[in-house]
Amino acid sequence: MKKIIALILTLLLPLYVLPPASSSASAAPASKLAVYVDKENHAFIPLRFLNDFAGIRSILTPGGTIEITKGEASLHLIPGSAKASVNDKAVTLSEPVFSGSGTTYVPLSLVSQTLGLQLKWNPQASSLTLTADETSATLPVLSGALLKAESPAVVSGKRTFKVGSRSFTVQTVTASLLHPSVKLDVVLAGNTVGKTESLGSIAKRSGALVAINGTYFDAYTKGAYKVPYGYIISGGKMLKNGAGERRAVFAYDRNLLAELIPGTEFASRFQSGTIEGALQAGPRLLVNGKVAVDVTAEGFRDPKIRTGGGARSALGLTRDHKLILLTTSGATISQLAQIMKQAGAYQAMNLDGGASSGLYYNGKYLTTPGRLISNALVIKTR
Repeated sequence: MKKIIALILTLLLPLYVLPPASSSASAAPASKLAVYVDKENHAFIPLRFLNDFAGIRSILTPGGTIEITKGEASLHLIPGSAKASVNDKAVTLSEPVFSGSGTTYVPLSLVSQTLGLQLKWNPQASSLTLTADETSATLPVLSGALLKAESPAVVSGKRTFKVGSRSFTVQTVTASLLHPSVKLDVVLAGNTVGKTESLGSIAKRSGALVAINGTYFDAYTKGAYKVPYGYIISGGKMLKNGAGERRAVFAYDRNLLAELIPGTEFASRFQSGTIEGALQAGPRLLVNGKVAVDVTAEGFRDPKIRTGGGARSALGLTRDHKLILLTTSGATISQLAQIMKQAGAYQAMNLDGGASSGLYYNGKYLTTPGRLISNALVIKTR
């Protein structure tokens, strides 16, 4: 998995390369853009991503050949065939073009070498960044097998994990972020900063299959305005600024490539224009599969976070781009980190907890919050 790509562009090929997306509500959602790495470690890039990226053009000729050009460099590929040409010289491919899940994939190494594209692998986010002519893009990387539209997009479960001498029964919902039907959103209570609403109401109003409580907020003020803390981003717009907050931020782009970003780095990342949604909570629980809790560095002073146990909500990301949402009771932050590791997360962070902790799935609560909340992370399916 050392050959791969990064960023997210919702670029469509000309109509003669790929059929236009149907406007019908019943039409199948388009596949997510992702670099695919097969079992032989061959990396492939979606053809529709390449078109118009950094001056690249791609067409399907009347003879059925894929023609990819950038300046004077050219590739001619035949779907399903090892025969190809590079700058009009015949070559034999060890990794021919193929189609899967409605997407045509072309060999990444051949494209990058021929067209002069630079690749940078990000192991934390399992993504690859592609750069050419001062243009960059980032895509998630999928290994092993391509996702099928008929595969489950979201699953729930009740599991038990042992941490030290204690056992914790947890509720989980796991969503495949690369599944074509999955969408994420961050939703404010009442669609307004400072309001509160039940988690179930937020989910139903949003048409969401899944919802979990999000950022911390001023739950104990007597006033009607209960300010949320930290960054809240939805639809690419900043709904709440968190400048100065050091806590971890969960963020995702339009292609649902998700990652956890230190609070001190988030402002510059948001300015890049690639972040579609985000919420800030923390502390960070896991970094690259290892427990990495540092409540002091993230600015936490509350004993409920530093040493105490209680109801907890958390989210985690797996190496194959699944989002794990989890709730449990009676856990310290350190115990929660161990739980998330056992649940299969590679990156993970804590969300608001205590009476805010809640998990909603498919019309009912798996964990019922003890109060109205400020905002939620929701999962929708199409």
